[in-house]
Order: sequence, then C-alpha cells, then structure tokens
Amino acid sequence: MNPLVNAFFVGRALAEVVNQTISKTITNALSELGKFDAEQRENLRKFTEEVMERAKRDAEAVSLESTGSGSGANGSESEDLQATIDELRAEIAQVRAELQRYRSNSRA
Repeated sequence: MNPLVNAFFVGRALAEVVNQTISKTITNALSELGKFDAEQRENLRKFTEEVMERAKRDAEAVSLESTGSGSGANGSESEDLQATIDELRAEIAQVRAELQRYRSNSRA
C-alpha cells in the first residue's frame, strides 16, 4: 500500500478517535454539571423549607405569647428570638455565599 494513502487513513482514524473522545468528555462534563445544579437546587429548596418552618414555628410561639399564654419572662424570650433571627441571618449569608460560588464556578 502506498505510504501516502496509509498516512491519510491513519490521520483520518486519529481525527475520528479524538473527536469521539472529546465528545464523550464534554457530554460527561455537562452531565456532571447538570447533576450538580440539580443537587444545589434541591439543597436550596430544603434550606428554604427549613427556614420557613422555623419562621412559622417562631411566629406561632410569639403569637401565643402575645395572647397572654406566655410565662412572662419577656427578657429571655426576646433574647431567644434575637438569637433565632441572628441564626437565620447567618444561614442566609451562607446560602448567598454558596450561590455566588456556584454561579462563579458555572461561568468558568
């Protein structure tokens, strides 16, 4: 067989294999990115549900206290409410940081 023809077929086979490998790599990367995105959305949904549940529970507790069924220790209850608010603010800041990190990673 002519060496020039042989080189052509080797080059063509090489190009096909490289193309398939790159295609597979890109497909796997996009799949992993999709999984990561879905996991982050699920984590955010769960976090939001937990925050809303805590807020609802705390609002109900404050509502019960304001109707007169509280124990009358407003100082410690106010501190507990402030601690809850501080915890929620910290969690919100953490979620914002994670979202910003996720967005910057997905752009890269």
